Amino acid sequence: MTASVQPSAEPVIVYPDSDGQPMADNTKQFRCITTIQGGLDALFKDNADILVAGDLLWYPVEGDSRIRLAPDVMVVFGRPKGDRGFYQQWREDNIPPQVVFEVLSPGNRLGEMVKKLRFYERYGVEEYYMYDPDNVDLTGWLRSGDELNDIESIVGWVSPRLGIRLELSSELEIYRPDGQKFLTYVELERQREQERQQKELAQSKVERLAQRLRSMGVNPDEV
Repeated sequence: MTASVQPSAEPVIVYPDSDGQPMADNTKQFRCITTIQGGLDALFKDNADILVAGDLLWYPVEGDSRIRLAPDVMVVFGRPKGDRGFYQQWREDNIPPQVVFEVLSPGNRLGEMVKKLRFYERYGVEEYYMYDPDNVDLTGWLRSGDELNDIESIVGWVSPRLGIRLELSSELEIYRPDGQKFLTYVELERQREQERQQKELAQSKVERLAQRLRSMGVNPDEV
């Protein structure tokens, strides 16, 4: 009697949702990453088909979990918003992130950044921006055919995909198409508080004027 040979099962490929690396090495880097991600998320909040993510592992190739990278910030046009543990490109209509940002820390090495550039170039990124907050240095690349080429004049540059303008002063400044600057959470809170105080001051002036009119025998509601 001959025993039948059962076909071996294909190995299960595990796609981790973490690469074991921290999102940031210091407060300055973390603040910059969250400001960029939050600003872009707010900019496209009304577009359901633009995904903005931070530190999300991107797997561009089905069947190989070793090919992966987690951009500090990435933007994907044509994919719905929503929470994800990772970005498996073949499950996302095979759409790669079109724009990525990397914010350097003192621990980043040149060889590592070159590998990232080649990765983004190979797997379809259209715009790649790299910012060094310690040296206030910004570098950008724009796709032409199969290559990512240096953007020569990066200061004042307007992203073709995002419409944002990049400026450098004492730090990286990003401006929306309407001219509003990307702000940190603390800056937003201060702005809201200032607006609240201005509103209260204006209301107080209106009330004082109304009281003065009444003292003169004039009904302010009829003026």
